Amino acid sequence: MTDSTTAPNDNEALTPAVPQPHPWAELVPDRFRLLRLSPLPTDRDTGARPLRFVELAQVERHTPQQSLLKLFIRIPGQVLSKQHNLLEIWADHRAKEVRFGPDSGLHIEPANRGLGRFLLAQGAAWAQKRWAHYLVEGGALPVKDITGEDTRLRRDHCLLSQGFDVLYAEPQQLKATYSASRVSALRPDWNIEKVQIIELQEAAAMLEQADRNLLEQENQIRDIQERLSKLRREDGTLRFTIACLIVFALFQAGLLIWIATR
Repeated sequence: MTDSTTAPNDNEALTPAVPQPHPWAELVPDRFRLLRLSPLPTDRDTGARPLRFVELAQVERHTPQQSLLKLFIRIPGQVLSKQHNLLEIWADHRAKEVRFGPDSGLHIEPANRGLGRFLLAQGAAWAQKRWAHYLVEGGALPVKDITGEDTRLRRDHCLLSQGFDVLYAEPQQLKATYSASRVSALRPDWNIEKVQIIELQEAAAMLEQADRNLLEQENQIRDIQERLSKLRREDGTLRFTIACLIVFALFQAGLLIWIATR
């Protein structure tokens, strides 16, 4: 009697299992708010910094084991990489620890507008409401993102202002790590002179005011155009009158010369 059991394929047994993405990896935001970026003086590194409006999108999920908050910054008319303008806050309830991500670092566009501090503040406020006693998992700061000394100083200032510690392993200050003792040590505030949250009623009031301003400007432009048209008509009348006077003066001069030569 033959054995009908099939032996496992050696190649299949040696093939490593492909890691499956986290079920929350592709979450799409379900809450949205409007942000106003105040106009700032032109920066020599990042260029002009005019008044702009961007969208804050967010989504969160909870299980007994972990929780997640994802924050997105969306710029109208501009498509960015999935790793840009994204902040993740993971809470591990078993280890009682909070981790800030993504692992590739926090990449913000437009840069130098206060959005980095704003996102960190929003994440800190979210975690402090529930798990202020949790530890904060530190990590390494990407070196490739630093394009100059000013960029490094801005990054460190952003982290230090929100309650993180920045440590350098060498005097050249190339490789750095960030850390914090507990969630309660983080700061949930940001520079409101650079970034303001616009509520729905405020946005509606701004649109109404802008519409009124446009209407007033249209009326002013119409009045100016009517005045210009009136001035053009008066100018044409004056030109015709002057031309007639010149012709009459020439006629008088010619008549006097004719009389004098008779």
